[in-house]
Amino acid sequence: MKKFLIIITGIIFLTSCKDENIDRSDPLSSGRGFIEASLKGDYVKAEKFILEDSTNNQYLDRYKEFTAGLSPSERENYRDADIIIDSTKTLNDSTELIYYKNTYKKEPTKLKLTKHGEEWLVDFKYTFIDDSE
Repeated sequence: MKKFLIIITGIIFLTSCKDENIDRSDPLSSGRGFIEASLKGDYVKAEKFILEDSTNNQYLDRYKEFTAGLSPSERENYRDADIIIDSTKTLNDSTELIYYKNTYKKEPTKLKLTKHGEEWLVDFKYTFIDDSE
């Protein structure tokens, strides 16, 4: 019985530690992963898609505070929302923009992704820049 419990505990530990569904191999996969995690309120997962810099971290912290202030029904509506990709725009071989909205708010939003090594990461601060594109 003791061996059985040790094996079960080990399996649970190993499955909880792996990065599930973290695909940063192309801009669309990385962007969708970030958007889905954000809509669902899974900021631990969303952070895995973010380009690490202090400004991006501050914007993500502000976004967390914003969503924490929403009513439970609004948070549920975001969690249940689907992503609608309107278009993508390649700026160069290491920068791509995704224009999207979600089925709950339907407000056009943009997301900038940049390639670092073999991974595409979200430059979140760009979302809040009004470049009138």
